[in-house]
Amino acid sequence: MKVKKKTSPWNKKKTLFQRLPGFLIKAGLFFLLITAGLTALYLVFLTKGMDKRFAGRLWDIPSKIYSDITLLYPGQALNPPLLLEKLDRLGYRPVSGTPSRPGEMRFSKTSLEIYLHKFHSPFHEQKSVSVWVGLKDYRVTSITRSDMDTKGALLELEPEVLMLYYGPDQERRQLISMGQLPQHITHAVLAAEDHGFYNHHGVEIRGILRALFTNLKEWEISQGGSTITQQLAKNYFLTPERTLSRKFKELLITGLLEYKFDKDTILEMYLNEIYFGQEGPVSINGIGEASRFFFDKAASDLSVSEAAVLAGLIKAPNQFSPHRNIERCTERRNDVLAAMHKNGWLTADLLQEEKARPVKPAAYRGYHQQAPYFMDYLTRQLTSLYSRETLSGEGLSIFTTIDTEVQSAAEKALKKGLERLEASNPALKRKDPGESLQGVVIVMQPKTGYILAMVGGRDYSISQFNRAVQARRQPGSAFKPFVYLAALDQYTPVSMLDNSPQTFMVNGQPWTPKNYYAQAEPMISFRNALAQSQNLATVNLAYGIGLDRVTQIARAFHFSVPDDPYPSMALGTLEVEPLSLARAYCVFAADGVLPFPLSIREVADTDGKTIESRHATIERLITPAKAYMMSDLMQDVVRDGTARSLKQLGVNWPVAGKTGTTNDSRDAWFVGYTPNLVTLVWVGFDNNDSIKATGATAALPIWADLMKALPQYVSGEWLPLPPGIERSDICADSGETAREGCCPRVREEVFLSENRPRTLCRQHECSSQLEKVWNGIKKILPNF
Repeated sequence: MKVKKKTSPWNKKKTLFQRLPGFLIKAGLFFLLITAGLTALYLVFLTKGMDKRFAGRLWDIPSKIYSDITLLYPGQALNPPLLLEKLDRLGYRPVSGTPSRPGEMRFSKTSLEIYLHKFHSPFHEQKSVSVWVGLKDYRVTSITRSDMDTKGALLELEPEVLMLYYGPDQERRQLISMGQLPQHITHAVLAAEDHGFYNHHGVEIRGILRALFTNLKEWEISQGGSTITQQLAKNYFLTPERTLSRKFKELLITGLLEYKFDKDTILEMYLNEIYFGQEGPVSINGIGEASRFFFDKAASDLSVSEAAVLAGLIKAPNQFSPHRNIERCTERRNDVLAAMHKNGWLTADLLQEEKARPVKPAAYRGYHQQAPYFMDYLTRQLTSLYSRETLSGEGLSIFTTIDTEVQSAAEKALKKGLERLEASNPALKRKDPGESLQGVVIVMQPKTGYILAMVGGRDYSISQFNRAVQARRQPGSAFKPFVYLAALDQYTPVSMLDNSPQTFMVNGQPWTPKNYYAQAEPMISFRNALAQSQNLATVNLAYGIGLDRVTQIARAFHFSVPDDPYPSMALGTLEVEPLSLARAYCVFAADGVLPFPLSIREVADTDGKTIESRHATIERLITPAKAYMMSDLMQDVVRDGTARSLKQLGVNWPVAGKTGTTNDSRDAWFVGYTPNLVTLVWVGFDNNDSIKATGATAALPIWADLMKALPQYVSGEWLPLPPGIERSDICADSGETAREGCCPRVREEVFLSENRPRTLCRQHECSSQLEKVWNGIKKILPNF
């Protein structure tokens, strides 16, 4: 029998120890296989994510909303402060000498010299050329362009950017391609960030080892050794935390980028992605946007020095920003220039020349949205046409009808006018800014319906309620012209109206309207009743033609009226939106056609191709003759009626319009127009408190201040006489056709051809030729 030899504990331990290396090797191999498998799966995941990302839009480009262009032409009067403010907003910098670069200008009493920016839109191609504008008494005398042998007929200034429609990332960028960039820009970026970019495969080993040593020493990710491809990987695909796992992801994405794309494509993506700083809450991304932001020029126009400034910003945008510290920025620029020279991209002579140049950034203006009430109105229209994702991501260019000079003047006139009212009557001031006296200003082109200005309240930062389109207020006497229009088929300007006190029964209840002035004449002509805004004559006129006829006209002008007409409607007790009232007055200035209010002119895609175009949409409501007749009647409102104080306010050109005041002076209106502009002003409290003023004392001065600030829209011309209108001498006493030499008081009147008085004056019949002669002598020598 064999005895089994026992193994000692020592021998057993030795066996396990001998087996351990093999176990570790197998475990290591297994771990490596699992890691490789997981890495491969993660690479597949990253590849699919990258393919999906690149299959769509690479970046969200906010849509830009532009104003209309500004025209200057010989004979045009200018408002220098408004024009200079506009040029400043457009980024034109005053210089002491002759402008020699895009964006420079020089202004004096005798000339405006300007070097235009280059600009392209579907309807406006502006070359970057110098232009000389001759001035005399701030009126344009001539325009000379450097690209023309002869004097140009006009000058078009590019539109202003009013707003950018941002997505959640709040990023601004203008995409560029490598073909658009001069070599010195790419050389500057490469010198500053990755001079061996074209020689490595996405990773620069020495840089990584140097950064790794520092990071391990400090036991955190504090230093990068990132190439341009790595920067693109982390900025475009990854979140900003600094961890080792994120660094591992960055290396994987870097490898994929280098595998899938050539070097020029990677560099182009990097130049469009890289961060250059902030403008308030909005980040400036990409070399294209940075060029505009810091130097107010296209990237293709950057000088070597300017390219070096931008390249130097990439390392630390806030630290080296020329807007923050020009000395530090200059030092960093010089370092970049030296690196360009070291890499053979800049000669020694050019290095010294560029280092000697001072850094001259464009002025930091900050982002301030213009015309905020109009922008809200426009946004509601845009979101009915396009999704918010399209507006915030596809980089549309939206060209509007807004004239920024008119808008600026309107905002200033309203602010000044409301402050003036509060100063003259302290009872109008309110402690709570949200309850302050409010106002509206709307300016439209009558023939096109273009909205040139919209001010929907006193202060957008306090109240975003847009009274121009959201408020419904009683127009008061500003509605009366539509009553008189309804009567033109039956009445003439010389028809006499009953203006005596009366009581009317309305739904079984007595209603006794009153005139503003109790001592009004008991009988008054049609013309004078409108000019003097007589309530009793207007109500009697409405009854004379029938309230249904008044309702019919109101509906034709797109006013909301009840099914059952009521007599006080003739005095403007219905409710209207201010924009609807301004639009209705356009009919009188536009030969009888009602325009659709236009805020959008064109919408273009990122390639500048038009995808939406809006043109004037009009609806004929009345004949040109009736429109002219109403304008002529409303000229008397300004000449001799409730708006006659316009003369004292400095308005000395032809104007037609109508004041309006509601019960207890809750609303004050003036809607006035010339052949080129219809301008509406409303003043009131949101809670309907009395403003203790009339349209003539509250709204009219604001209208006058605004129009005096817009000499480019003012002329002595009036509406041409259309077919269907006849002028005739009538007897001022009888209203009948004047008998030559017989009627002592004769004046010229306008009539619709079909209802011109044919009857000769029966009140003054001359019995002999001698009496005619005698009456003629008395007209020439009244005291004879």
